[in-house]
Amino acid sequence: MKVVVVGAGHNGLVAACYLAREGCEVTVLEQSDAPGGGSRTEETVPGFKFDTHSVAHNLINMTTIPAELRLAEAGLVYQEMEPFAAGFFADGRVVRFHRSIERTVASIAELDPTEARRYADLMDMALPLVDVAVAGMSAASSAADAVRTAVGRIARLNTAVRRFGGPSGLVHGLIAPYGGLLRTHLGSDLTRAPIGAFAAHSSAGPDVVGGSFYALWQAAYHRFGQWHAKGGSQALTDALVTRLESYGGTVHTGQKVVSIDTAAGRVRAVRVHSGQIWKTDRVVASIDPRTALLDLCDPPLTGPVAAELEAAHRGNAVQMVVHLATTELPPYRNAKPGDWNGLQSHVDGLDELARGFRSAEAERLPDPVPTYAFSTSALDNTLAPPGHHTVYLACPCAPSAVDGGWESNAEPFAQRMIDSMERHGPGFRDTIVGMSIRTPQLMAEQLDWPGAHPMVLDISLDQLAFLRPTRRLSRHRTPIDGLFISGGGTAPTGGISGIPGKAAAAALLGKRL
Repeated sequence: MKVVVVGAGHNGLVAACYLAREGCEVTVLEQSDAPGGGSRTEETVPGFKFDTHSVAHNLINMTTIPAELRLAEAGLVYQEMEPFAAGFFADGRVVRFHRSIERTVASIAELDPTEARRYADLMDMALPLVDVAVAGMSAASSAADAVRTAVGRIARLNTAVRRFGGPSGLVHGLIAPYGGLLRTHLGSDLTRAPIGAFAAHSSAGPDVVGGSFYALWQAAYHRFGQWHAKGGSQALTDALVTRLESYGGTVHTGQKVVSIDTAAGRVRAVRVHSGQIWKTDRVVASIDPRTALLDLCDPPLTGPVAAELEAAHRGNAVQMVVHLATTELPPYRNAKPGDWNGLQSHVDGLDELARGFRSAEAERLPDPVPTYAFSTSALDNTLAPPGHHTVYLACPCAPSAVDGGWESNAEPFAQRMIDSMERHGPGFRDTIVGMSIRTPQLMAEQLDWPGAHPMVLDISLDQLAFLRPTRRLSRHRTPIDGLFISGGGTAPTGGISGIPGKAAAAALLGKRL
């Protein structure tokens, strides 16, 4: 069976690997000059390697995919980021979030014993729910699958219901904004702010209804840890390409797909920008599902399925990244060894984060600028020259479309992001020896991501699990015979998980993998 996979992001490569392993003749077409999508690492500053988008690979390490595809044998090595996060405040306070809840509580208690107890109680509430959710990630591409998963974890689900104060308490907890959840269960920004910085990875602000799970997901890091691929995110991509080639599959870069021939309601061929035609009767489109089904299909998908997909939404708040080459790690006050291993939050208050997201949705630059950083060179000596480090500085609520455009705003906004870092680590600016700015516009153009949205579509209650990207398309099959969808915009969620890729391969093959 010949299969063409459109898009060589990690989900496309995961799908390709499973299909090739099952004997399919697999060709992957990627529009960019290199595979990887959001899982790439480049020398954006001479001599320094930076992840261009994703840094921590948490979801995929909650799955069996790396073991099933023997990615360690293909060179993939993961290093645990411990502690997984630290909150650095402008007044010099530091709170550390370890994989161990007990160690985290002890860190918080050094500053506020009452807040430490409240954090412990919140994690106690969240853990059973996270356990059910993780079990369901690989299964819940339909409402029936979700019910079966819940029944299979009935003891943990009952525990979650009880800890939320009954069914109504659980429902309210899940539909609340994460800002409301954190204000209800935690007493101060000592814990609210850094948890909010982590939750903002969802590209949703603290005021978004139904966003509470982004904050409850904090418990998943206590359960599973946070992980960095040695050599950067590219290591996952390289291992997947190596495994695919070992199964006989191929990857072709610089091949922008301009149409998928779906005459008479079935796949017949894929055409790329050069005019070359790849004849096939099976396609996995591992790109934005709206682009695949509404723009590339010739003729395009129509009817109720198309109408639902057209209504799928993504917000204007996305990520902007500044790559900074430095002579030392960020000089945070009161830092201890290990504090640079995970995410470093510079958010001083939840309200600051909320204002930032509201500004982004209004196409304005946030002021003040909420930022966080990763300095993975603290763990990985392959990323920077001896005696130097890499700092990945990010704003989670930069506007994709901004008033005045990014060409005039990029440099001034990057400097304001550095100012934010300087407030939390005085003297940081003096350590900078190189810089590369990655605006939302650049990421959208380089990766062909509409709106530069890292999750392709919003991760909202109406676009999650068996509702992603829509109720009718969550099983990765489409009404067009031979056309399947994958990628971050498909079930169950976005992020570096590989689950949509595996699920799409299973759908095409018509069997569980």
